[in-house]
Amino acid sequence: MIKINGVTIPSPSSYQVNLQDINRVERNANGNTIIERIATKRKIDMSWNYLSQSDLAIVLQAISGVFFNVEYVDPQDGSLKTGTFYSGDRKAGALDYQDGVMRWKDSGFSISER
Repeated sequence: MIKINGVTIPSPSSYQVNLQDINRVERNANGNTIIERIATKRKIDMSWNYLSQSDLAIVLQAISGVFFNVEYVDPQDGSLKTGTFYSGDRKAGALDYQDGVMRWKDSGFSISER
């Protein structure tokens, strides 16, 4: 479903693509709004209900760089797109500890197009 720097990461339980318009907005002398659309960027919210320690490590290592390439399904036309992204805060909640290995729940983050 999604690749980061060429690595297929586990399919998220929740996947939401937000289309964000970057605009310059001003008012003219008549009070009318003037909008200059600079770009439309993607922000992808992903979360996983449960991840093993090894799967969580794959996901977090994939987004550890400042910028990284992401191949994702874009909802605007349903095609695979590739873009350069960066991550926001990342979260991982501990589920339990079994046989010396942590299992994780409610892990997730947002990535934003550069």
